[in-house]
Amino acid sequence: QVQLVESGGGLAQAGGSLRLSCAASRNIFSMYTMGWYRQAPGKQREVVATITSRGTTDYADSVKDRFTISRDKAKNALDLQMNSLKPEDAAVYYCNGRGTWPYDYDAWGQGTQVTVSS
Repeated sequence: QVQLVESGGGLAQAGGSLRLSCAASRNIFSMYTMGWYRQAPGKQREVVATITSRGTTDYADSVKDRFTISRDKAKNALDLQMNSLKPEDAAVYYCNGRGTWPYDYDAWGQGTQVTVSS
């Protein structure tokens, strides 16, 4: 069973920064894709940023040039650096990891709240 634990959420002012981290119980470089998703009240969960095992990244248009997804080998963690935060970035942020060894899995963290004050 793959476990993912997010941390780093909290309150930030508009224009400020936060850094989220997702610690994994399995080697994150063994996962064929990892990503950050978010869900605001009354809205569907949406993808924020993803990274493949080869390091290819992709971002939602709404966060391009503001957010950066990365993997920390020493911590075995997936990070999300969020800069120039906007009130519309407020949501619960979830970490996701998918892999195929030793079985297919699609793991989610419990989520971390991000609040942005205007």
